[in-house]
Amino acid sequence: MLKRRGRAAALVALAVLAGAAAGCSSGARATPRITTTARAGVAPVPPAKGAFFGVWTPDQPLTGADAAEPDRKGDLPPLTRVKEIEKGLGRQLDIAPAYHSWTARFPDEADKAVLASTRYLMVTWASADTREIVNGRYDALVRERARALKATGKPIFLRWARDMDKESLAARIHSGADYVAAWKHLRAIFAAERVANVVWVWCPTASAFQGPTPASYPGDDQVDWVCTDAQPGGNYDYRDLVDTIGPFQRWAAGHPKPVMIAEFGVPRSYGTRRAEWLRKAAQTLQDPQVKAVVYFNSDEQAQDPRDDRRGYALTADPHALSALRELATTPYFNPRNLPVTSGG
Repeated sequence: MLKRRGRAAALVALAVLAGAAAGCSSGARATPRITTTARAGVAPVPPAKGAFFGVWTPDQPLTGADAAEPDRKGDLPPLTRVKEIEKGLGRQLDIAPAYHSWTARFPDEADKAVLASTRYLMVTWASADTREIVNGRYDALVRERARALKATGKPIFLRWARDMDKESLAARIHSGADYVAAWKHLRAIFAAERVANVVWVWCPTASAFQGPTPASYPGDDQVDWVCTDAQPGGNYDYRDLVDTIGPFQRWAAGHPKPVMIAEFGVPRSYGTRRAEWLRKAAQTLQDPQVKAVVYFNSDEQAQDPRDDRRGYALTADPHALSALRELATTPYFNPRNLPVTSGG
């Protein structure tokens, strides 16, 4: 009897190993161990299965390379554009992003409208000079923002100084070591204020992973979610999402953190292939470590109105919008099982 059990156990083990080998050869990954310092029910925690879905869609489209920095404010009532995109997608968003400059007071009225709903607010907060942050120049401002976010009592994603690897930010960021020192300084102030409802999302561009490990990573003990901004860039006639984020995914696999793919978008220049790109992206993003995805539905990074390589808005492209709807309503990207309507 014992011999039979031993042979059976050996056969099971061989089958598991064979299955794992087959999965590896096909590109599949086992579900990784994911840890977070966030308190469930207080701060956002990753879903057990699947990934939260969000869309950034500005109230008023902007143009120009510097448009991402100022607060985005329009004359429309809060959540107007969010609800419009939700209607087209046939479901409510899990994550509604907001962008704020370093000195802006937030949460503002639009943020409060998100917090009053069942959506998660994701605050993208620009940076001041990292060395001035570390020397304490802005401690009062940071403390005020920490208290304001804590007072909401709602779970919030916080992306501070995203895209810190961009050349255009070098004079403000200085170096990876300066960035890490500023990150730790901010976190220490939030900790002193006992802010438990905020998770810290570290988010460089995907190009930061083309070379050596980014020196700006604060460490697994300092980061709650790892993230990348995944636009393909203006130098490609066509590039699938897997080619953009592959190096980041390989890096993230060595860190036990939930992954967010933020600001991913398909350029207008891809024309009739935009829907195809989005359907391929939906497959790429169904990675067991990916726990949140946010589409960048905006043309504001275009350098001029004819810059189709940096225009990502889908609202005037029914075929591409339909493909994004397919992604949004795929069960993997609807972990809260939110109601789905016919859309349109």
